[in-house]
Amino acid sequence: QVQLVESGGGLVQAGGSLRLSCAASGSEYSIGTMAWYRQAPGKQREWVAFITTSGGITNYADSVRGRFTISRDNAKNTVYLQMNNLKPEDTAVYYCNRRPPSSLWGQGTQVTVSS
Repeated sequence: QVQLVESGGGLVQAGGSLRLSCAASGSEYSIGTMAWYRQAPGKQREWVAFITTSGGITNYADSVRGRFTISRDNAKNTVYLQMNNLKPEDTAVYYCNRRPPSSLWGQGTQVTVSS
């Protein structure tokens, strides 16, 4: 099984930036297409962005397109999410997982954007 560990979250003022990292370990197999998801208080988990195995194809939810950039370093088994021009509505716990996701989620990393 692949263990996913998210990091890089924190408190940032509106308009600021954060870079999230997702380290995958515990499996000899390629992690394939990966995605970022987020869950705000009282809301269901939603998809944010995905990136294919080689990084050739990416896509984003409308709410973050133009502000967030997903990337990966397969040699390090790590996926990143660069978040710019953050808004209070981006406040959520951010998770990484496969696309489509497996049933095994990490603990996520909290992103809080103050107004």
